[in-house]
Amino acid sequence: MSSTRTDSSAILIDTDLLIYGFDPRDSAKQAHARVLMPRLIASGHAVLSVQCLSEFFTVATTRLPRALSLDEAGLQIIEFARAFRVLDLSLPVVLAACEEASRRSISIWDALIWAAARLNGVPVVLTEDAEDGLFRDGVLYRNPFAPGFDPRQIGI
Repeated sequence: MSSTRTDSSAILIDTDLLIYGFDPRDSAKQAHARVLMPRLIASGHAVLSVQCLSEFFTVATTRLPRALSLDEAGLQIIEFARAFRVLDLSLPVVLAACEEASRRSISIWDALIWAAARLNGVPVVLTEDAEDGLFRDGVLYRNPFAPGFDPRQIGI
């Protein structure tokens, strides 16, 4: 389930995209996530971080209008892990994230996403937590919910 191989066409999916598939509060984002996720799976290029899986578990079991049970969330994480390569949070990733958080005054959680992508050679992060098109030290951020976002631009 985990790997440290690099893939120049890999795409790291942030937690928000995972959650929107289960969150009915924004029907447009939910519909978009439900279309985009199968495309990401089919592409074979999408990856997750262990961090995203743990964040999904927390949000899905505590913050959704119809929270998933602990068992449901655990089963969903197994499904995600079967569908996507999962990147470990290693000591080098954590140390790089700490440095990035300090240097850029960003949250450790956002820095961990960047560091997991950067140290694993993943050039694209799909997230709504960064400006669409931001390029930071080898990592391009794309917001899949931004106006004009076209999945074909990132190869899916």
